[in-house]
Amino acid sequence: MNAIVEQALALWGFAGASWSLVAARENQVFRVDHADRTYALRLRRPGYRTEAELRSELMWMAALDRGGLHVPRPVPSASGALLHMVGAHAVDVLTWLPGAPVGKTGVALQVKDGLTLFRNIGREMARLHEVSDSWSRPEGFTRQSWDRAGLVGETPVWDRFWDNPTLSDADRLLFLRLRDTARDRLAQIGDKLDFGLIHADLVRENIMVDGDRLQLIDFDDGGFGYRLFDIATTLIRNQNEPNYDGLKAALIEGYLSVRDLDLAALDLFVVLRAATYVGWIITRMNEDGSGARNTRFVTHARALARAYLSEQGATR
Repeated sequence: MNAIVEQALALWGFAGASWSLVAARENQVFRVDHADRTYALRLRRPGYRTEAELRSELMWMAALDRGGLHVPRPVPSASGALLHMVGAHAVDVLTWLPGAPVGKTGVALQVKDGLTLFRNIGREMARLHEVSDSWSRPEGFTRQSWDRAGLVGETPVWDRFWDNPTLSDADRLLFLRLRDTARDRLAQIGDKLDFGLIHADLVRENIMVDGDRLQLIDFDDGGFGYRLFDIATTLIRNQNEPNYDGLKAALIEGYLSVRDLDLAALDLFVVLRAATYVGWIITRMNEDGSGARNTRFVTHARALARAYLSEQGATR
């Protein structure tokens, strides 16, 4: 791995820079210090995204930066390219953003004013959608789509949650009913919903706080999708907070202060977002801690699915 990082640094003219690994989730992220500046160098997970998708992600982030959002800005290499292949790894470099994440999933939120924070998160999310809609995408732009097919079709973006191999027979039937109900509902209302580019992963770890400024990072799962899906993604990771209802109201208030959004189908996207994690974990069952994560994902999605289907009269 050292050789790959050193080759990448040379492509950006950063030979001799100091570097260290800071994150190893879907991608490996390294902090690079060179000439009194700090950068983030990413080795992208092989096979997870095509080169065209990765280049599109970087162009989108650059457009958001120009639009006034606080996001990492892609840094061109010495040749002017935003992306290079080094062996099996696609490599890019971003500006380093200071600050700290809002929090960590599974740990109680520890902020002085959660309502103000979530109001601001809602506002930044709406600005992201607004800037994305006003951007003229370049020819060849391509990203995955969290549409009806991407959520409940034959090959969802994050795998078939109803086929998770750990499901009991009862849970499998429950998730199949959820899939069928959601598929029918989206067929009825999908064309009327606000749809466009979304971040798709605005969880606590991907929202950085630097003073009064909120910064959005990790666009790895960003693509085309229902705007309600973005709101649902932020909400479900906070449902165990004692003041969840207040945080939810604040998030929505902040969003609506920037742009309109029909919220009638929000509950559908909350339960679908929970279900996607049951699919996501399928190909990661051999990773450390996957058993506990899988149990947590299934338990959460089960409770939400039962409640949603009961409200829809689809429990049989």
